Amino acid sequence: MTARQNQQRGNSTRPWLSGTLIFITFIALGLWKARPQSFAAQDAAKEGGDWPAYGRDAGGTRYSPLSQINRGNVGRLKPAWTYRTGAEEVKASSSNNAAFEATPILVDGLLYLTTPYNRVIALDPARGREQWTYDPQVPLDRRYSELTSRGVSAWPAADDRRANRVKAARRIFLATIDARLIALDAATGQPISSFGENGQVDLTREVRVLDRGDYQVTSPPAVIGGLVVVGSSIGDNRGNELERGVVRAYDALTGKLRWSWDPIPKDERDPARKSWAGESAAKTGAANAWSIISADPEPDLVFVPTGSPSPDFYGGERKGDNRYANSVVALKASTGKVVWHFQVVHHDLWDYDVASQPMLINLRRNGREIPAVAVGTKMGLIFVLDRRNGNPVFPIEERAVPQTTVPGEQTSPTQPFPRLPRPLVPHRLKPEDIWGLNDKDRDWCRDHVASLRNEGIYTPPSLEGTLAIPGSAGGMNWSGMSFDPARNLLFTNTNHLPFVVKLIPRDEYNGMRETGAANRFKGEFGRQTGTPYVMYRERLFAPSGVPCFAPPWGRLTAVDLTTGEISWERPFGEVPQLAPSGKAAGFGSFNLGGSMVTAGGLVFIAAAMDEKLRAFDVETGKMLWEGQLPASAQAAPMTYAAGGKQFVVICAGGHGKIGTKRGDYVVAFELR
Repeated sequence: MTARQNQQRGNSTRPWLSGTLIFITFIALGLWKARPQSFAAQDAAKEGGDWPAYGRDAGGTRYSPLSQINRGNVGRLKPAWTYRTGAEEVKASSSNNAAFEATPILVDGLLYLTTPYNRVIALDPARGREQWTYDPQVPLDRRYSELTSRGVSAWPAADDRRANRVKAARRIFLATIDARLIALDAATGQPISSFGENGQVDLTREVRVLDRGDYQVTSPPAVIGGLVVVGSSIGDNRGNELERGVVRAYDALTGKLRWSWDPIPKDERDPARKSWAGESAAKTGAANAWSIISADPEPDLVFVPTGSPSPDFYGGERKGDNRYANSVVALKASTGKVVWHFQVVHHDLWDYDVASQPMLINLRRNGREIPAVAVGTKMGLIFVLDRRNGNPVFPIEERAVPQTTVPGEQTSPTQPFPRLPRPLVPHRLKPEDIWGLNDKDRDWCRDHVASLRNEGIYTPPSLEGTLAIPGSAGGMNWSGMSFDPARNLLFTNTNHLPFVVKLIPRDEYNGMRETGAANRFKGEFGRQTGTPYVMYRERLFAPSGVPCFAPPWGRLTAVDLTTGEISWERPFGEVPQLAPSGKAAGFGSFNLGGSMVTAGGLVFIAAAMDEKLRAFDVETGKMLWEGQLPASAQAAPMTYAAGGKQFVVICAGGHGKIGTKRGDYVVAFELR
């Protein structure tokens, strides 16, 4: 379908919608023209005021040196402007699952963001007025596994000196949910016709696509030097032989493929190939990088966070550790060759993808500075590694874990655990942790948990049912982390949300379907075609719809990376269903969407199920301010300077899958 540019809609400041929150039941050849200043000079002049990448820098620290808004005056923050994207008016077959997870970027004086349907919008950052829009015309009658877009990327990258030597028009790169990579002129929103084919590259080639709606891109590409690097999002639990999670680098000028890397090693000479039994490396799919890829221009490295191989909850067809899957992999950016890798989960059976962007930081320890990468995980574990070689900064040990009883399966005898920092979420549900609003809830939960395998983290899926703690939503998810380099403090939000996972023999499941018994289940089935078992999972909730486990259900934590110790942690957010009863305070909320930290001594985060953006003191964790939003914000905030003012911006549109209040708002705050 031919892409087109939308007509300008003009600035919109319609009143904030109300609604009922539902509780739960991540250069064209012809356009080479120099600008008045080089990009390097522009970027040096604006250093600190822009937010030029998803995580502000290519390493995802989400730190801004702006301090006009600080601990002393944050209480004066008021709404500055509100923009409506129009996404709530869009009708699509998957609209009920749409999620507004975008973090805008600010570069060259324009604010860029995307809607869940991949519409790109450029705004005047001081007033929120629309400058241009671009609609890639994603087919809306298709069912998509994920209906979201976390944003766009700018090229040349603002912090990449090599790329800034190219005197070419700034480009905005968009990767779409129907698997295209599109290059736009940053000033006009027009496609760069000499990139790929009429401005775009088809990403479905040579990856064994089985279902078009299950092969997507939901995160912004990484840009490094003259390359654009892109991963993929793959609908999981459908079967054993799924799409390949290939990571590819394209020439930023021409769209020509420069290299591709498959996290499932097909070359028998690759040392990782031995960790895939038999021919499983040729058959298995996924292990894809669906989250944000980090880039380090000076050593020419990209850091790829990979997910679990297919299917997530049964690995009998892919025995072995499955190296490169569930890992952070450092690739030579210019060639795509593996430099080093570290696997956070061996032979994953829990959907423990590396969902967070690997965060590139410099640590001061023992009188020296270490270039490090911090890897946050769904298990609530943080692995801190030397990014030059993958060696641990804090010691890591292999510990024995529970073993499988499922015929055909083969679990890893051990899993890696960092000695520091300690786990940020519970790894075991004990009888005294059973919780509910009343005796009926507690009795049901106690009996239900007693019927499950419950031996703590890494208890494998079973035929009788297993308590998976943490559940597949985390711990940490795509929300990621932020880092204050002045204090060596890492900030992250986490979930405490165990799941129940059960494997059902396929013949038994077919019988359940014939009799209608399967319709009485309230959770999710995964067909896992090509294996002997169907997967079933559900949240561990009481009949009244509240969790079976004691709060807090959501936390914000500060970790001192000088020592590896927890500096502070506190519950954050509220569950709206419990607010009228007065029981929500202190419980915390399930959350999706990350934080940012500023030189003003503030950590900003929304993410919770309520409609609030909050600011916390970086040193104490005390909440200093909260601002009302028109909808829930399952997105990460950002900040920038424009017109002499510092703004804090958040995309507030809710999340269809977790039932928070929906909308299509971009809200900016300023000091008043």
